[in-house]
Amino acid sequence: MPSHEAGWAHADGALKGPAWLREPVDTNPLVPALWSQTAHKRDGDLVVGGVALADLAAEHLTPAYVLDEADFRSRARAFRDSFAAYDVFYAGKAFLCTTVARWIAEEGLHLDVCSSGELTVALAAGFDPERIGYHGNNKTHPELRRAVVAGVGRIIVDSFVEIERLAQITDELGETARVLVRVTAGVEAHTHEYIATAHEDQKFGFSITSGDALEAVRRVLAPPGLELLGLHSHIGSQIFDSSGFEVAARRVLALHARISDELGVTLPELDLGGGFGIAYTTQDDPADPAQLATEMSKIVEHECRSLGIEEPRLSIEPGRAIVGPSMCTLYTVGTVKEVALDGGARRTYVSVDGGMSDNIRTALYDADYSCTLASRHSDAQPVLARVVGKHCEAGDIVVKDEFVPGDLRPGDLIAVPGTGAYCRSMASNYNHALRPPVIAVRDGGTEVLLRRETEDDLLATDVGIR
Repeated sequence: MPSHEAGWAHADGALKGPAWLREPVDTNPLVPALWSQTAHKRDGDLVVGGVALADLAAEHLTPAYVLDEADFRSRARAFRDSFAAYDVFYAGKAFLCTTVARWIAEEGLHLDVCSSGELTVALAAGFDPERIGYHGNNKTHPELRRAVVAGVGRIIVDSFVEIERLAQITDELGETARVLVRVTAGVEAHTHEYIATAHEDQKFGFSITSGDALEAVRRVLAPPGLELLGLHSHIGSQIFDSSGFEVAARRVLALHARISDELGVTLPELDLGGGFGIAYTTQDDPADPAQLATEMSKIVEHECRSLGIEEPRLSIEPGRAIVGPSMCTLYTVGTVKEVALDGGARRTYVSVDGGMSDNIRTALYDADYSCTLASRHSDAQPVLARVVGKHCEAGDIVVKDEFVPGDLRPGDLIAVPGTGAYCRSMASNYNHALRPPVIAVRDGGTEVLLRRETEDDLLATDVGIR
């Protein structure tokens, strides 16, 4: 999209929509690749998990996150089975609640957390701490102590200070902490700048190039309370191919071999990260788990053979690829406004009852989303529209560009697919909005996993209440 000092929405050509967006003949059908596996239209009504979302909205109101349990479990199993020789870590930061933690355990996956709060949820769900990996670039002394006491299976260290803290804690407690050293491989992943995490100039990990990574390994090996399991690399998020992993694996495995040669230590594990992409719109073409597993296994096998070393036990972190496509967000249309612009152009704004408080990704990452009319069939001609929220913010955009029926009106339901990852987990109370519920659907039934916030919740932390 061309640039403009007032933002991309004002640039020349913005009213035409992106080049990849094609005007449909009919706005009613779903694009299957964007939706969970059970989603379909029935007489115009969107049905997910056997539940008509119009009925769900009548009972639970909107906005609401709708999680397709069967789809979620199917994607979890697909990664588990495709990467059978790996440990597969579900990304708690993408979306986590106690029920989802139990689903993950039941499907045989591990779990990564990156805060004390996420660890709290996992432990409250009864998740085996041995199967938890603890991430984060600024883990405090109390957080590390809690992880050691809880018996967390892997702590991914990210700084020299953290290594010192962990050594002190294990010495005080007489415990052993199993550790991975996070390294940066200097790979420029083809993704948004804010979610590319293996290039040199960013906050995560120890640089291989500068020698910090090898020094971090030396420091972990010194204290008796730290057990070094291996190295951890993560090139970013919303990654669609294995080319970046090939470069990263080559550099990380070279360090792995150097540690064996120079320090006499054979590391049993290697975590290659993941951050696999999903289809938010028709421009996205993610690889399936089996293809990714085949390609990544070949990469590791080839590099280990070239280096003359044994293959370590591998781990991956699929990131959003499990929960992302399994959830959609349901909104009610409040207003439809056609705005006259310079040169006779017009833009249609569809305002819904949510916005950046329940999905910040469009404003934060310039992310693209799709949507569909969810509550009826329409024979109207398509119009290019922008779906916006109700917040006091010009950047409060949910869907930048999408073709919707020309007769869209207040009271209609709109559903946005692909909102399982980083939407509820990054949701806020901006403008004192109430965060929506998360409702699981399966076989025609519903289960509230997280209830809708209430005004009592808003006031609960306000100590000025008399």
